[in-house]
Amino acid sequence: MREIIVIKIGTGVLTRENGRLDGASLVRLVTAISELKARGHSCVMVSSGAVGAGVSALSLEGYPDDLETRQAAAAIGQARLMQHYQSLFEQFELDVAQLLLTGADLRDHRERVSATMNRLLQEGDIIPIVNENDSIAIEELRVGDNDLLSARVADLLQAKTLVLFTTVDGLLDQDGALIEKVQDLDAVGDCVKSESGKFSIGGMASKLDAVKYASDRGIEVLIANGRKPEQLAELVDGRGRATRFSA
Repeated sequence: MREIIVIKIGTGVLTRENGRLDGASLVRLVTAISELKARGHSCVMVSSGAVGAGVSALSLEGYPDDLETRQAAAAIGQARLMQHYQSLFEQFELDVAQLLLTGADLRDHRERVSATMNRLLQEGDIIPIVNENDSIAIEELRVGDNDLLSARVADLLQAKTLVLFTTVDGLLDQDGALIEKVQDLDAVGDCVKSESGKFSIGGMASKLDAVKYASDRGIEVLIANGRKPEQLAELVDGRGRATRFSA
């Protein structure tokens, strides 16, 4: 039976400090995911970065505060992001499929979304790439953030593992040392910092919310450094440098 791996990639992994897409990072990520796919895993990406990719076209200095500008940046950036993914994955003879979802889709059309995604995975040479539909979603339709979206997608697909790629090696303790394994989420609450990047929304707190959602549903979750994606296959095999949360 095929194992489904959901990989969530944060904005900080995909963009430079000025918000522009980081081409070198994209190449490393696509290479790592393609190699994992070649090992027989079914891979689904939940990719942030649309708003961050769009801010440069609007000449913004940071993440937009107003809804209209944020959604406009998402509309521009999503097209740019998918164009990059397609051009890179086709070098590995893979295609990409885009799925833009809202909270309503996952609540009211759950079976339809699941059927579509599983049909894509059956093809074998397609990487589904999921994002929240930021260009139209309003507050009452939002999932929340892409960390929680990735957990809900992992649950929807009954995935084996959810990998949350961020810009640090995992959850760090008060001294900055990596916590390699967590059994009790309540015990690591003091390690959480709420800040996020100027081109992103989430932080470690949102990742732990996603961890709880997924682990409560029997899914193993890892928080790892997306700037070091070459270890992805190792992470899935139970090795590598990350914080691992048991299901």
